[in-house]
Amino acid sequence: MDFPDPLIRGRLLRRYKRFLSDIEIPGEGVIHAHCPNPGAMLGLAEPGSEVWVSPARNPNRKLKFTWELTRVGDHLVGINTGHPNGLAAEALAAGRIAELEGYENVRREVKYGENSRIDLLLEHPGKPPCYVEIKNVHLKRPDGPATGAAEFPDSVTARGAKHLRELANVVADGGRAVMLYVVQRGDCDRFALAADIDPAYAHAFADARRQGVEAICYACDVARESIEIAGPLPFDDAFLEN
Repeated sequence: MDFPDPLIRGRLLRRYKRFLSDIEIPGEGVIHAHCPNPGAMLGLAEPGSEVWVSPARNPNRKLKFTWELTRVGDHLVGINTGHPNGLAAEALAAGRIAELEGYENVRREVKYGENSRIDLLLEHPGKPPCYVEIKNVHLKRPDGPATGAAEFPDSVTARGAKHLRELANVVADGGRAVMLYVVQRGDCDRFALAADIDPAYAHAFADARRQGVEAICYACDVARESIEIAGPLPFDDAFLEN
């Protein structure tokens, strides 16, 4: 995924009301930018952080900028939770997600379950349909229980647990169900569940796995010009509930 316009560097002053941020742009002053991330953003929203924003293409949009990246050490981290679905679809078309190859048709945002929409529905003659739920991952805690790992979730997510139950129902009905975690950063060596942040999600994940739901994780290469899915990350079994 290439950013359609060059990103603009700034310094974060504050994030507030979850979806709003004040950012200082060198030589331009303070702008108000949309924060496209409803999570806690632990370690990614510290005042003074170097951030990058994209300009809005719609001249009628109220907020003229969108916060896209945060620098953490030597790495850029994508914070826009609207990107992983497109990143996954792009990687799938390019054959970069080995576990999901071999399907002729890909549909997005298909209704299923109880008032839910699956992110990707993969179909092929002679195969059961494959339902792929995609989650954005950006959390990495230097002093957390899984040092060096990408972690999910970064806050309590009842909706995420609901999606796991929906996927388990897909398997029970004869379909294939896959949880795909897309890590919008390239400085992690594995993936772990943040069970200390949301024990209920960790329990729902373990239950879904026991019922046949698959889980895979892919990291991204993140740059000022583009973000793309790069390669798989292993799961840290020490943080998977038995």
